[in-house]
Amino acid sequence: MRPIWKGSLTFGLVHLPVELHSAVRAGERISFRQLHKRDHSPIKYQRVCEAEGDVVPWEDIVKGYEYAKGKFVVLDDDDFKAAALESSKTFEILDFVRAEEIDARYFEAPYYLLPGKGGDKAYALLREAMRTSGMVGIGKITMRSNSHHLAAVRVVEDALVLEVMRFHDELVDVDTLKFPDASAVRPQELQMAEQLIANLAEPFTPAKYKDDYRENLERIIKAKLKGKKVKLDEREEPESTPVVDLMARLQESLAKGKKRPASRASAKAGAAKTARRKRRTA
Repeated sequence: MRPIWKGSLTFGLVHLPVELHSAVRAGERISFRQLHKRDHSPIKYQRVCEAEGDVVPWEDIVKGYEYAKGKFVVLDDDDFKAAALESSKTFEILDFVRAEEIDARYFEAPYYLLPGKGGDKAYALLREAMRTSGMVGIGKITMRSNSHHLAAVRVVEDALVLEVMRFHDELVDVDTLKFPDASAVRPQELQMAEQLIANLAEPFTPAKYKDDYRENLERIIKAKLKGKKVKLDEREEPESTPVVDLMARLQESLAKGKKRPASRASAKAGAAKTARRKRRTA
C-alpha cells in the first residue's frame, strides 16, 4: 500500500520518520451510475451557464465566493497561491493533552502512522510514553493540495493513529440547542433504565455489526444478474414509546432482557459446569 504522506513527526528535539496510510476502506461502499431510463446509457454532466444556457469549457470557468445573493468575489490562481500555506513534510506535536478531554465530535478521519527507515525505536518510545501517560499529541499537518488540518496522534493497540480533526468553529454550538432537563426523570425510572442497560451490556465486538442495507443491495444485484428476483424479509417498524407508557415499556424490556439467549462465553461456562456435575455424579 502506497503512503498518502511521507515526512517526519517531531516532539521536542526528537524527529521520527513516518508514513501516513489510510485506516479505512472507503471503496467498500456500492457505487451507482446514473443512466437514461429508456436505453440505459450513462448520463453526462455538463457545465452550463445559468444566464446564457450554453455549455462552458473548463478554461472559461473561474471560482467565486458568493458574499450576497447573486453577488460574487472572483478569486484567481494567484489569490489561492497567496492564501496557501507552505508545504511541509513535518508534523510537529504542539501540545500533549489528556485523551478524555477531547470531545469525539472533533475527530473526522483516521490514518495509520508507520515508522520510516530507522524510526522503529523512536516510534515505540513515543507510543509507550503516550500509552502510559494517557496523552494525545495535537498538531497541524499539510497534506494534498496544501490542505491544512488540525490533527491528533493517539495510541490504538500497537499503532500510532493520526486523526484529522475539525477546528473548533466547525462544531455546532451546543448552546443553540435545547435538551430535556434531568429533573423530569424519576428515581425508579432511572433505576430500571440502568438495570436494562446492565442486562444488555456486552463486550464491544465490531465484526458482529453488519451493513444490512449493503448486503441486501448485493443480494438484489446478484439476483438481477441471473434474471431472478429476491424477496427480502420485511421488518416491522418499531413503535414510538409514549411518554405516559415509559415505566411499562421499561418493565417489558427488563422481562425480555432476562429471557435473552446466553452469550457464547456464558453458554460454554454452563456446558462445562454441567459436564463437571455429571462427572461428580458418575
